[in-house]
Amino acid sequence: MADTAPPPSRPPLMALDEALASLLEKAQPKLPAESVATFDADGRVLAQDLVSALTVPPRDNSSMDGYAVRVADCTAPGALLQVAQRIPAGTVGTPLVAGTAARIFTGAQIPEGADAVVMQEDTQAVPQEGGLGAVRIQIAPAAGQWIRRAGEDVASGDVVLRGGERLTPAALGLAASIGFDRLQVARRPRVALLSTGDELVMPGEVAPEAMKPGAIYNSNRFFMRALLHRLGCEVNDLGIVPDKREATIEALRGAAENSDLIITTGGVSVGEEDHIKAAVQALGELQLWSLSMKPGKPFAYGSIARAGGDAQGRCHVTGLPGNPVSSFLTFLLLVRPFLLTLQGAARVAPEPVQMRADFEWPRADKRREFLRGRRNAAGGLDLFANQSSGVLTSMVWGDGVVDNPPGRTIKAGDTVNFIPLASLLA
Repeated sequence: MADTAPPPSRPPLMALDEALASLLEKAQPKLPAESVATFDADGRVLAQDLVSALTVPPRDNSSMDGYAVRVADCTAPGALLQVAQRIPAGTVGTPLVAGTAARIFTGAQIPEGADAVVMQEDTQAVPQEGGLGAVRIQIAPAAGQWIRRAGEDVASGDVVLRGGERLTPAALGLAASIGFDRLQVARRPRVALLSTGDELVMPGEVAPEAMKPGAIYNSNRFFMRALLHRLGCEVNDLGIVPDKREATIEALRGAAENSDLIITTGGVSVGEEDHIKAAVQALGELQLWSLSMKPGKPFAYGSIARAGGDAQGRCHVTGLPGNPVSSFLTFLLLVRPFLLTLQGAARVAPEPVQMRADFEWPRADKRREFLRGRRNAAGGLDLFANQSSGVLTSMVWGDGVVDNPPGRTIKAGDTVNFIPLASLLA
């Protein structure tokens, strides 16, 4: 009787954290820096520390419209003071004489001698012929009230923004407040997006009622482009490449010349026949990983040598699973951090928040699960009924994912880790 060869053994599952660490190590070299207008730097990664050359605010100033006074002149409600001067924002008053007040406006510098501001709602103007009249102070102010101190926002020499920070609208305002009209940021990642598969059809090309058996609309291409644009990437959409080896090789070779990363979807399961794997291996190297993650088990990383062939001239390649939810989540949890790391970002993964489960999850899985959920009005989490990796509706319905460790069941009332989608889509 002839010997029967044993079936090939499956590779061991790789923990998601291990896969992420390995992937981020490969995010080299970092993208070069470029100078952009501060107006245009939202979402970009700062390439160097931003050091303030001035103090903000430069002098004590008023945080209210009202009257600058000396506390010693207003020890009891009802004090009547002569209004000696008027100080709009952008002007500098004269020293405040005892027994007088200065009409002052928000942002105006506090005059020498004043040690409090009384908001106008706590005063009563007393008109007088000639001059600025008088004012009755209806409270006994505390020293320092409604005064913004010099340097309480920024001191000269402070590092106000660290290199590696992803710039927000507030950060742009802060940079402008210390005089920066341009910023050094990492260049935008250049990403090529490639789809293969004879079953893929583009919406608008074939009406739903005319779809052939086995054909599906290429939904992954739409959300993948949107995700990349939200990250500030320059996207080269190669469309659907014919499912032929030579066509795939040529598409990859051309994309590698001008891209930092090529993303493919589908055809990365171990043992699966697909031209993407053969084409990448013909041009460079490809590693197939089986992740201990549900959904999203198959994942691939590789690189393609550009013309010249040195280590600095390689284009990264990531292969994502074809099921839409699997592709969506592996992008957010692996490719997004990889792209941010290429730009030198200091923080690439969101911190989960602990929330109460208002659902039951009695089926423990050996893999780490990412369950689509939504916050409810009672302060807990509800779970989408169908957690299949092909149900993209779950990503629209949900506003985050429950990060459930391997082997864990969930009972209503348990505390779970929840990752809001808003933190992954920013």
